[in-house]
Amino acid sequence: MFKNIFLTSLLIISMLVKAQDNPLASILKSEKFKQIAENPLKYRVQILYTQINRDKYNKPSLTTYSYRTDSKEYFYPASTVKLAASVLALEKINALGLDKNWFMFTRKSREGQQEINQDHSAENGKPSVAHYIKKILLVSDNEAYNRLYEFLGQKEFNQTMKSKGFKGVRFTHRLQVPLTPFENQFTNPIEFVDTTGRTRYFQEAAFNDQAIFSKKPILLGQGFMNSQGQIEHQPYDFTLKNAFPLAAQHEFLQRLMLPEVFPKKKQFNLTQEDYAFLYQYMSQYPTETRYPNYLMDSTFYPTYCKFIYYGANKNEPIHKNLRIFNKVGDAYGFLLDNAYVVDFENQIEFMVSAVILCNEDEIFNDDLYDYDRIGFPFLKQLGREIHAYELKRPKKYPPKLDHLKINYER
Repeated sequence: MFKNIFLTSLLIISMLVKAQDNPLASILKSEKFKQIAENPLKYRVQILYTQINRDKYNKPSLTTYSYRTDSKEYFYPASTVKLAASVLALEKINALGLDKNWFMFTRKSREGQQEINQDHSAENGKPSVAHYIKKILLVSDNEAYNRLYEFLGQKEFNQTMKSKGFKGVRFTHRLQVPLTPFENQFTNPIEFVDTTGRTRYFQEAAFNDQAIFSKKPILLGQGFMNSQGQIEHQPYDFTLKNAFPLAAQHEFLQRLMLPEVFPKKKQFNLTQEDYAFLYQYMSQYPTETRYPNYLMDSTFYPTYCKFIYYGANKNEPIHKNLRIFNKVGDAYGFLLDNAYVVDFENQIEFMVSAVILCNEDEIFNDDLYDYDRIGFPFLKQLGREIHAYELKRPKKYPPKLDHLKINYER
C-alpha cells in the first residue's frame, strides 16, 4: 500500500524505508482519517511528504515519503497546472529579453479566441505577465492562466515540461472556456508594449501540429452530466484533458522552492527577482494585496486557496508565524494542494502534495461534489498532522529561513 518511490538526484537524499517507518502510515492511522484510509482507491488519494534537513551551512537535503503515489492512476490536475504556466512564462520572458511588467496585449486570429487590451484590476489598467501571475497565485484566476497558456503556446508549453524531465505531463486546453480540443491547439497572436508605447515583441499565432492526448482511454465514474443538463450513465472521458502526475507536481515545487538542491541543468532559468516575486505571491493572502484588490469581494478571505492546514473555513484563525507557499486545484471533484509550509517561530519547514477525489455519487460534471464534507477537512487535517509531527521531529541544525520573511503589501 505504501510506496517509497520518488525522483532521485545526486543532491537529494532518497530514503527507502519499510512501511512501518513511513510517517504517513502512522499519521493516516488517526481516527480522523478512518473513512478515507479504509477506502483509498475510492477516493483516489495520493500523498507525497518531504522532510527537509539542513546542514551547518543551511544546505538542505530531502527525504520524501509517499502514500499510493502512482503516475498511472489518473486524476484531473485542475488549477495546479497554473504554477507551471507562471514559472515557464517568466522563463520565456527572460529568454526573449522582455520585462514581465510590460503591457501584454492578446490579439485574436480565430473565432472563439479573446482579444485582451485592458485589465481593470491592475494599477495601470493594462494586462501584463506579472499581473496575470499575481492573479493566478493569489486566487487561482482562470482567465489569467488562459493568457499565459496562449503566450507559451500549447506545443512549446508541453515540450518545455518534457525537456525539463517532467514525465506524464499533458497540458491540452484552456480552462473554463468552451473550445474544442482542436481549437485549443491554436493560440493567439500576442504583442508586448513597453511603458513608452513602443512595441517590443510580437508573437505570431501558433498551431500545435503534434497530438499530445493520452494514447489510452481514461474513463472514470458511473456517469456524467452532458451539455443539455442530462445525466448519462456511462463513465466520463478524461482522455483529452490535462494530466500532471503528483510526483511531477511535487518535484516542480521542490525545484522552485529549493533550487540549490538540484544540479544547474534542473534549475529554472529565473532571476533572483523572479524567485522573490513568485515566493511573495505564492504565500501572500488576497487580503494583503493592493492590486488586484480583493477586499470588496466576499468570495476571497485571508486563507483562500490555502487548503493544506487551513481547509476552506473563512473564519479560520491565521497562524501569524506560518506561511504557505503553494498552488491548489479543484475541479470535477478532485481537490489538490502542493504546499511548502514554513513555521518561522518553531523553525519548521516541510513540503506536502496531495490529491483526493470528493465525488461520492461518482457522477462527473454536475457540480455536486463533496469538497466541504470530505476534501477540505482531509487536506486541513493532513497539513496539521504533519506540522505536529514536524514539531516533535529532531533536527540537528534548525533551518535559517530569513530569505522567506517577506514584507507583504498590507
